[in-house]
Amino acid sequence: MFVQEEKIFAGKVLRLHVCSAEGAEWLEEVSEDTTVEKLKERCLKHCVPGSLEDPKSITHHKLIHATSEKVLTDTKTVLEENIQDKDVLLLIKKRAPPPLPKMADVSAEEKRKQEQKAPDKDAILKATANLPSRSVDRTVAHHNMRDFQTELRKILVSLIEVAQKLLALNPDAVELFKKANAMLDEDEEDRVDEIALRQLTEMGFPETRAVKALRLNHMSVTQAMEWLIEHAEDPMVDAPLPGQTSSEAAAEAGASSAEASAAGPSSETGGEEAKDELTEIFKKIRRKREFRPDPRAVIALMEMGFDEKEVIDALRVNNNQQNAACEWLLGDRKPSPEDLDKGIDTNSPLFQAILENPVVQLGLTNPKTLLAFEDMLENPLNSTQWMNDPETGPVMLQISRIFQTLNRT
Repeated sequence: MFVQEEKIFAGKVLRLHVCSAEGAEWLEEVSEDTTVEKLKERCLKHCVPGSLEDPKSITHHKLIHATSEKVLTDTKTVLEENIQDKDVLLLIKKRAPPPLPKMADVSAEEKRKQEQKAPDKDAILKATANLPSRSVDRTVAHHNMRDFQTELRKILVSLIEVAQKLLALNPDAVELFKKANAMLDEDEEDRVDEIALRQLTEMGFPETRAVKALRLNHMSVTQAMEWLIEHAEDPMVDAPLPGQTSSEAAAEAGASSAEASAAGPSSETGGEEAKDELTEIFKKIRRKREFRPDPRAVIALMEMGFDEKEVIDALRVNNNQQNAACEWLLGDRKPSPEDLDKGIDTNSPLFQAILENPVVQLGLTNPKTLLAFEDMLENPLNSTQWMNDPETGPVMLQISRIFQTLNRT
């Protein structure tokens, strides 16, 4: 019996399931040493009769192992591709590569990209060479975008001067200021955030010490707690704040001078003494807003290499805010400390509009309004409190509205 040599040495025969993209399915029996290219030829002959007449037909198709989703390599055998019996293969036609663009299309595309490209510095200079030059004053441009808080301080400084002149004409000015000033002193003594105070006392800090810490740190619980910890061993930790003793002494001096003026022999002498007493009261009010820098912020900024006077100026300008003070020291240092006590131009349309407002005019005759202005200069954070006050709130609201209206024009 004659047996062909290839039958004797043939590898293991595998039965493979083949599927085409059109949905046809069939079985192909191949040996392990059959190449993927030969297997693909047999699949094409079964699936697409006559397709082998086109030599490109084989290269335009590919076989994919369904389980591993791997594209089989034409030059490898079935065994090398690790194909097992009863595996499923997919016969897929390859996507045709995109046609190469014509030279005209390439030129048009490049031209479009060049048109969309941003101009470089040379192109900008060339295009603007014939334009007239203008020097824009950035300081003026920035000033036009005025910040209300910055302008409010200037407005308050000027309004304080006007209020003092108006109130000095009132024959009962001294008594009015004594009552208003005493009321403000009581407010300052009672002006402690109860929630913040409760948090500190619940931590174990004494109430009087917690009150002092909160006043020194503008009612910030975190900063007050840090202050209390830092000064726990300080023998002067329970000493009264600076200004409390002097305020009481000034109040006593004011009371004694008031009694002296009441017992004066003549109205002329009494008028002079009342005027002097009113001046003393104004001085006392001024002393209340003497700036006290945050000692921790002073130390931190001085450790950066800044001079102590510079640090205090920076903290005064920036309301004891350490980060803002640092930026001020590193920047152009504007506004300067001298600018803080400068009022707004009394001839400006803004100030004239404020003075012409009836609500403001009536408020300037109230001593509490003057004291509120002074308090806001010392601590701008108290502006919200005075905005909610039934006596000073309407005045502050009118000032804000007038500023916003004129700032838009």
